[in-house]
Amino acid sequence: MSTEHVTEARTSVYVYEAPVRVWHWINAASIVVLAVTGYFIGNPLPSVGGDTSDMYVMGTIRFVHFSAAYIFAVGFIGRIYWAFVGNHHAHQLFTLPFWRGEFWRELFFEMRWYLFMERAPKKYEGHNPLAQFFMFFAVMLLSIFMICSGFALYGEGQGIGSWQYSLFGWMFDIFTNSMLLHSWHRLGMWVLVVFIIVHVYAAIREDIMSRQSIISTMISGERMFKDSKD
Repeated sequence: MSTEHVTEARTSVYVYEAPVRVWHWINAASIVVLAVTGYFIGNPLPSVGGDTSDMYVMGTIRFVHFSAAYIFAVGFIGRIYWAFVGNHHAHQLFTLPFWRGEFWRELFFEMRWYLFMERAPKKYEGHNPLAQFFMFFAVMLLSIFMICSGFALYGEGQGIGSWQYSLFGWMFDIFTNSMLLHSWHRLGMWVLVVFIIVHVYAAIREDIMSRQSIISTMISGERMFKDSKD
């Protein structure tokens, strides 16, 4: 919902409920842990001397990766649940109104704004259309792919009788071999890393230039709009 006409010098709207905010920060921490440990799983550390019982470095890295993956997956399931029971902002992550001409017009306006081709920003209670577009693909769809591919690879190690392989083994029907699925899973990691960098930049930029709170909103839940005269 656009809120371009703010009558007061400062006004705020309650946007993100507590479960959404908790999920956001736990999800962010999980992705950081998964990216770091996943990188080392793909590029293992050099072997070190000594008894193997004292040098279980890669085993520990894999354990941390798998633990963070479970937290990531359970959190995502919880986030889907909250999309149904939360306020109308809670389901924005899972919807993309591509059939609306206004959505695309405002999306291209936001692109011009981020490219410094527009002088004044528009203000939104929730995600702006450009953010919603990238959240839909880089968070929602990519998270589904990373969960399915990750559990498929984990299930391969656990064996075809494991529940992980039973639920996600179909991924190997799409990706014909384990190495190919590993490569796509790793590519997904790098897409998430790039998205996080852009996401942090955009949040800080909007806090400074658009006269509306972004970072603090994900802490308090309140989005504050500041008049240009403030």
